[in-house]
Amino acid sequence: MNLNKVFILGNLTRDPEKRNLPSGQPVVSFGVATNRFFTNQQGERQQDTEFHNITAFGKLADIASQYLRKGSMVLIEGRLRTRSWQDSSGEKRFKTEIIADALQLGPKGQEQTEFREKPRDNKKSEEKIEEDDIPVIEEESSSVPAKESEENAEEEDEKEEEIDVKDIPF
Repeated sequence: MNLNKVFILGNLTRDPEKRNLPSGQPVVSFGVATNRFFTNQQGERQQDTEFHNITAFGKLADIASQYLRKGSMVLIEGRLRTRSWQDSSGEKRFKTEIIADALQLGPKGQEQTEFREKPRDNKKSEEKIEEDDIPVIEEESSSVPAKESEENAEEEDEKEEEIDVKDIPF
């Protein structure tokens, strides 16, 4: 079994650059920076920044060029691809990039929208999924006597230890 899956959450380092392939299909490329914070051996907080090259095709490219700007936050789901070529001096060059399969725009007010490319009859189409509000779950005040409440708590603890396959998010 093989898997080539990448999730990147970061900020754009430059505005998306849109081009068209000879076939007419739009393609867009842009950079995303991700930060990692950690504490070094001296106890000082440090920051490490990685820069990623992102490429998107089709409707996803149109959406990225329309809505993304330098500095905006974005979540990219995609796959890694490494290309190689010879430059003008004959030296072999390599470039690793992320080919976007889905992107989710960062927060802008309360609105978050996810765009995903899905193959359909050997053609890619764009599907828009809007996030629903997360329901608020409030604890109910219990009128159960303390002894019964303790017994119920022990039973619930035992139930929580069991893992149901339906609870796994993937």
